[in-house]
Amino acid sequence: MSENVTPYKNQELSKKEQVATMFNNISKTYDFLNHFMSLGIDIVWRKMAIKELLKDKPQTILDVATGTGDFAFEALEILKPKKIIGVDISEGMLAIAQEKITKRNKSDVFEVRLGDSEKLLFEDNTFDALTVAYGVRNYENLEKGIADMLRVLKPGGKAVILEFSKPKVFPVKQLYNFYFHYVTPTIGKVFSKDASAYSYLPESVNAFPDGQRFVDLMDKVGYKNTKCRPLAFGICSIYTGIK
Repeated sequence: MSENVTPYKNQELSKKEQVATMFNNISKTYDFLNHFMSLGIDIVWRKMAIKELLKDKPQTILDVATGTGDFAFEALEILKPKKIIGVDISEGMLAIAQEKITKRNKSDVFEVRLGDSEKLLFEDNTFDALTVAYGVRNYENLEKGIADMLRVLKPGGKAVILEFSKPKVFPVKQLYNFYFHYVTPTIGKVFSKDASAYSYLPESVNAFPDGQRFVDLMDKVGYKNTKCRPLAFGICSIYTGIK
């Protein structure tokens, strides 16, 4: 299991509470910084991940750790499901997502709810598919979280998880480490009122059990046909599994 790093040091709050506070603090600049710091490549990665569900044609989708809703909006555009529900622990991020939903007139197909991603308030076997983008590394208990995701999937349903990983190829590894550990926190300090959030980002990625270790964890809790698809020399990975 990964080391349980937290956004803020010397605080008695749980990781879950700290993550909620962090995302509330950075919600207004989150989308801008995401696209700016990744040079827009994060949009391409989201599209690639959603296309993993094209053949499955899911009609009901749960987007876990939905944030400002970008992953869910990609799913709406590409998959045309009947319903997407987005769940997140941060009221600030959900407020931004709700603004987008209202502005784009998508309230009939996309709704967001405040909730704990590790204790989903849905019945067993509810959704055709489940998506998560850059959320699982923030879980307080990773194994518990992905097990509960499996619980709410219908038999035969598919989970698609997009998450940062650690490249191993020279010189990508060296460039990535420099950018993530020095450039990212500096940009975060300039544009965000919460500098700790962008120091936590590389720490959380470094602590996350990526690649085969995460696939093994998915296998352990019961996912079938698990796969890991590295993107951009391993900077990011798409994980898939079936219930």
